[in-house]
Amino acid sequence: MSPDLSRRRLLAAGAAGAAVTIAAPAVATAATPASRASARRSPALIVHNAAVLTGAKHSSRFAPRPTAVAVGRDGKVIATGPSSLIRRLAGRDTDVVDARGGTVMSGFIDAHAHPRGAGARSLSPSLGNATYTVAEFQEALRGFLADSAAQEPDGWLVVEDWNPVGLPSGTETHHRVLDALPTRRPIALFGSDGHNLWANQRALDIAKITRSTPDPAGGEIVHGADGTPTGLFKDTAQDLIEKLIPGPTEAVLLDAVAKALGQAAANGITTFMDASVDAEGLGTYASLARDGRLLQRIVPALLLSGEQAKDPAASLAYLRGLRARYDGIPGLRFGTVKVFLDGVIEYPAQTAALLSPYLDANGRPTDNRGDLYVTAADYGRLATALDRSGWQLHAHAIGDRAVRTALDGYQAAIRANGRRGNRHTVAHLQLVHPADLRRFAQLDVVACMQLQWAMRDVWTMESLLPYIGAQRHRLQYPARSLERAGAALAGGSDWPVDALDSWNQVRTAVDRTGNVATQGALYPELEGLSRASALRMHTSGSAFQLRMDHLTGSLTPGRAADLVVLDRDVERVPVKELSETEVRLTLVGGKPVYEAGSAAGKAAGPLRSTARPASMAQVHGNRHAACGCAKGSPDRAV
Repeated sequence: MSPDLSRRRLLAAGAAGAAVTIAAPAVATAATPASRASARRSPALIVHNAAVLTGAKHSSRFAPRPTAVAVGRDGKVIATGPSSLIRRLAGRDTDVVDARGGTVMSGFIDAHAHPRGAGARSLSPSLGNATYTVAEFQEALRGFLADSAAQEPDGWLVVEDWNPVGLPSGTETHHRVLDALPTRRPIALFGSDGHNLWANQRALDIAKITRSTPDPAGGEIVHGADGTPTGLFKDTAQDLIEKLIPGPTEAVLLDAVAKALGQAAANGITTFMDASVDAEGLGTYASLARDGRLLQRIVPALLLSGEQAKDPAASLAYLRGLRARYDGIPGLRFGTVKVFLDGVIEYPAQTAALLSPYLDANGRPTDNRGDLYVTAADYGRLATALDRSGWQLHAHAIGDRAVRTALDGYQAAIRANGRRGNRHTVAHLQLVHPADLRRFAQLDVVACMQLQWAMRDVWTMESLLPYIGAQRHRLQYPARSLERAGAALAGGSDWPVDALDSWNQVRTAVDRTGNVATQGALYPELEGLSRASALRMHTSGSAFQLRMDHLTGSLTPGRAADLVVLDRDVERVPVKELSETEVRLTLVGGKPVYEAGSAAGKAAGPLRSTARPASMAQVHGNRHAACGCAKGSPDRAV
């Protein structure tokens, strides 16, 4: 552990007379020497001089906060309580850490992310989600081409984090912009939102995309006024290009994902739900586990396509086959299934499924209600079959029609099977019809939200407000409304759709502003959460979603010591300072996976958000920059 944490060994000392919560110690037998028994009973680690947030459900708000925690040699929490008492538990070989008044709490449980995708994306050059003029945009791409000139004439140029609303208003997302570059290479730009791919003509030719190529289920090949493909691919249509791009070697990919997991540990993340995993992804995690590089607990959400969702029996066979092949790998916990019900809501994509139509730029209703990728009847049959077999469904639903479809499916499962405790989930929840708020609690459905998006910026204002109207606009990301209606809240980052910044997620859940230069707060008076609620949803709330609350998510005796030591008291600093919180130490099962002062810790380093443009003024124009929508591979799913 780092010198910053004042780690030292300490002989037992302390005082008496204060309360302490403690698990029963191991009992020495007559055949066991007293010194050895004492060593086994003493904690492996004590963190003291801390503001300890246990996360216990029924702790009194009037009770003094614990200031120390003891971790056993089995990787579980032994006790929390006053430092004076907890330090008395120390043995000669107990490591003791001085938290210097910082918070000690459960590690973050990211209940919706794509860590494997984050590693894979890091292998390509990035546009950093930036805004450009067309000339600046092309100059950046010329630099990437020059850096990889040895790949001429046939090597793919793959660029990540292209901002789909980052070019001037009126700029068409057309292959001509890319064809003007001095290269014969095929080019593919992946949108930072995970919902767009932009390709040049060479890439279209290699993929044999013509005006007659049909759209795949759940996707769109965008065509121009003359009927020819523009080079923009939405949703699953991205697969038509992506499947042709050579991937990295296994060793390179494993190193990249391992580095990404190290960065996540520096953010204090101790458990992930990877929100879209196939057999290849499971193989990656299996290899990392074998090599001892799987730092976090991973819950893989096995992806079912829209076509698979139509056949519950075949889907069950597929899921059981994957689980049988990879079950038993340390660190992996199976039982969750991912289904996309719709796309994204922003103009001009507008593929999120809405109950009432989108509006045009002048506020008039259109005939577009977005795309529902799985019908309500099909989702009901799938939910019933999977629920009966003990699987948990995790639905991507942005629009209120998609949210209702998910809830109707879970209600059908309850009617057929009774309540089986599978904690089905709806993720994202940008719009929820008020009539559906109470259904979450009534149906025992978890609301998994990515509240770092709940701010006034180009996505929620210029690209959305005119197209849904003021009344629906006020309903965005209804965290407080769901909480008041009794819904269980969980939190996730959707990394790498956004840069990973756990503490900005917590801050934005409260103030609906975040740590970037936005246009202001997004209705905090309506939907902002308390600080306590924001902390819970990213720890015990996410553990509840993942059906791991018996194991982790709180610092109570017997739970796994999945904890973080922070540089400040996060209950008492001003809300705006939460974004600057730094992680000093991260433990998973009592084992350090990140230490701020160590060489490995310095190499990992805490991540900070890439600022998203706050307004179209930063996009060199007025409303309606060119863009697109959707996504393809599991590692690009949101």
